[in-house]
Amino acid sequence: MVTDETGRRVLVPFKVNRIVSLAPNITETIYALGLEEKLAGDTDYCDTPAAAKLKPHVGSMLNPSLEAIVALHPDLVLAAANSANRRETVDALARLGVAVYATDSRTVGGMFESIAHISSLAGAAQQGTALVTRLQARLNALQTRLAERPLIHVLFVVWEDPLITIGQNTFIADALRWSGAESVVIAKQDWPQLALEEVVRLQPEYIVFTGKHSESSGTQVSDLRSRPMWKDLRAVELGHVVNVSEEIDRPAPGLIDAIEELAHRLHPDAFPGENTSAMNRPPAHIRVDASEENYSCAR
Repeated sequence: MVTDETGRRVLVPFKVNRIVSLAPNITETIYALGLEEKLAGDTDYCDTPAAAKLKPHVGSMLNPSLEAIVALHPDLVLAAANSANRRETVDALARLGVAVYATDSRTVGGMFESIAHISSLAGAAQQGTALVTRLQARLNALQTRLAERPLIHVLFVVWEDPLITIGQNTFIADALRWSGAESVVIAKQDWPQLALEEVVRLQPEYIVFTGKHSESSGTQVSDLRSRPMWKDLRAVELGHVVNVSEEIDRPAPGLIDAIEELAHRLHPDAFPGENTSAMNRPPAHIRVDASEENYSCAR
């Protein structure tokens, strides 16, 4: 009997051989731990790594097929409570006798805790410890570089029309802090809607988009300079527009890649002579064989 990250008591089989993931960040974590052979199925949106797209799918995150999940005979279903999956789905599966453990990562540290919980439930605690140790070491090295630098005030764009940004208690807000930045918007809601007039008043130093919004920051700047209100932002005038990897949207191991990438873009002077995209760094999706201390790429 365990307590999941939402406070639910869950009876989990002693040995877990078949797992169904209901969120892309969980699927990515399973692969990073080298547990893909235990992954019996995932959702239509699980696309990292590419091999995840070949697993049997159970539908969307918000409305997965209960029949498809049960048909896969999972020992354990892993859900993400933080906006990805609905409590109704978790409760419905529980009534069918399916063990469902829900994660709820609201900080980078919380994401590390979720990795540890998932690995422990799957009988791979050693792999989980090794993965978290490596990721934490990368963050520690990053903080050493940024220790003396003031935080950059940014507007993080979750959605453009309507304009939606992040609240203070989201894992993205915490990821920004690790990158040497903080949101220029202070809001208790997780995903507050914002008027462009307010953005002009706040005048963020940088605007941060995810890769899904634009092919490059160059085309994004050119477009914004031709649009009403956006062109009134000093960040747009100065070309301080950053497109960061979509991994910034997921509390999964790839989030560390995105944090490093964003830190390089916002604080290039902290990384003299290094590739500002941080693409020369080892990817976070490295499978660790803790017993033999060997590394192999899991992407």
